Amino acid sequence: MSELKAGTGEHQLDLPQSAEEPIEGLPAGFGSGLLGKAAFWIAFSFSLFQLWTAAYGTLPSQVVRAMHVGFLLLLGFALLGNLVAKTRAGTIWFWALGILGFLTGIYQWINYVPLIHRSGFLTQTDIVVGCITIVLVFEGARRLMGLPLTIIAGIFLAYCFFGNYLPAPFIHRGYPFDMIVEHFAFGTEGIYGTPIYVSAAYIFIFVVFAAFLERAGMLALFNDFALGLVGWWRGGPAQVCVMSSALMGTISGSGVANVVASGQFTIPLMKKFG
Repeated sequence: MSELKAGTGEHQLDLPQSAEEPIEGLPAGFGSGLLGKAAFWIAFSFSLFQLWTAAYGTLPSQVVRAMHVGFLLLLGFALLGNLVAKTRAGTIWFWALGILGFLTGIYQWINYVPLIHRSGFLTQTDIVVGCITIVLVFEGARRLMGLPLTIIAGIFLAYCFFGNYLPAPFIHRGYPFDMIVEHFAFGTEGIYGTPIYVSAAYIFIFVVFAAFLERAGMLALFNDFALGLVGWWRGGPAQVCVMSSALMGTISGSGVANVVASGQFTIPLMKKFG
């Protein structure tokens, strides 16, 4: 099941696409030139920040979550500007959105204590920053994850604003605009709820760990071991995926890290064999 590599005497296996040839999502890499290097160092700084907060940091949970989202917005929009934008104006626009998103995290870090003191009585600046955060998160989700997730989240957000006009049993008492913004954009609920806490405290660390394992060749060892053990059985490809994922789970315990690490091999393998 191998084919002769053109111009050489070497054989190469007909393996599924690797992470360097993505099937869907953003193209691989950080982009070219100065902006590509800038995106790389943003990702590097993001990783260092998360490792520091996990090992030595004493920052409040709200600040860690806000900076996690800020880094995600900055890196996400930066990659869109580098890899997707067709014009210089588009690149500038995406980078501007990313920087603005990162500044929302900085704002919460600097004003952490004042925001607690004026909880329930936000200033006009707080409301503006909160609205910007919500809009950027929705736009980032639309660009990176697609319309379905954005529409579903938008429906629930609209319910907060207009649910008091609906018939029973969907009606609620109604909430003022500033209360909705405060709930979504400040505190440890809304945008910075449990999913962001889990992402910032656990998932990101395991994803970085999986990246180190991949560079060290550990994931290739897992896959080769699974292929050699059950790859020749009937239904072997499915069993290879299960076994390699199980081996990954013995050292990470994170489903997301498993998808990012071994999934780049096993998911195309499963698709290929139906």
